[in-house]
Amino acid sequence: MNWKTVTLSACMLVALASCAKSPTGRSQLQLYSSSELNKMGAASYEEMREEKKINDDAEVNAYVRCVSDALVENLPGNYSEMDWQVAVFAEPAVNAFALPGGYIGVYDGLIEVAENQHQLAAVIGHEIGHVIAEHSNERISSNMMVGLGLQLGGILASTQLDNDKAGLLMAALGVGAQVGILLPYSRTHESESDELGMEYMADAGFKLEEAPELWRNMQSASDGKSPPELLSTHPNPQTRIKDLEALIPSLQERYSAARAAGNTPDCQRPASVGSSDK
Repeated sequence: MNWKTVTLSACMLVALASCAKSPTGRSQLQLYSSSELNKMGAASYEEMREEKKINDDAEVNAYVRCVSDALVENLPGNYSEMDWQVAVFAEPAVNAFALPGGYIGVYDGLIEVAENQHQLAAVIGHEIGHVIAEHSNERISSNMMVGLGLQLGGILASTQLDNDKAGLLMAALGVGAQVGILLPYSRTHESESDELGMEYMADAGFKLEEAPELWRNMQSASDGKSPPELLSTHPNPQTRIKDLEALIPSLQERYSAARAAGNTPDCQRPASVGSSDK
């Protein structure tokens, strides 16, 4: 591919890009339609269900479904009307996900670490936040644009510089793209989803103060091992806890209104997975 083709491709993508706004008002690059993302989400969900072992324990599934339903019923727009699919994976990973199209996955390891319904809601709400903010669209679109930029940079470097300098430039472009664009984007997504997840917790009537507690549990489960924040796709645990705690006062009125309106979730954590619900 020559530089004219790459440049033309980049210009066409920029022209077609959607000038979108996230739920928090942040500008976003989106090159894909919601229907395309939904198809990707459905395919990924089915693939995971085929490849991973499913936990078929009725009590555990009812618990995760209860927490998910309480959140979904109070989501904004059409998201509360979607038929969200929920699966529990019999794996020790402390993880969960939500995919475009309405798919939620929770791992056994997370149910162990999340001590109660409120802490589990903090993670599921956070993952739903990624879907509603269309972070996957933004992430894929950014990767595509960075890839085109690196191709263009490589072509220019090979035509303008000797081989040694061209190699150094490409190495710098690669590291620069990863640290300067892709990773910070991911940290932005994580922080934005934390904020959205807290809003969904408040609207559903889950206890907000349990969100930072969940991340303290996460930190303990990781044995203190985490990469420097600058080179991580996630905020530093202490930064995350501090930011979550700072959000609580602004959402207390919203939480109280939800509870007064009858949003009082009562999802019982099975005794088989640890301590009782709070």
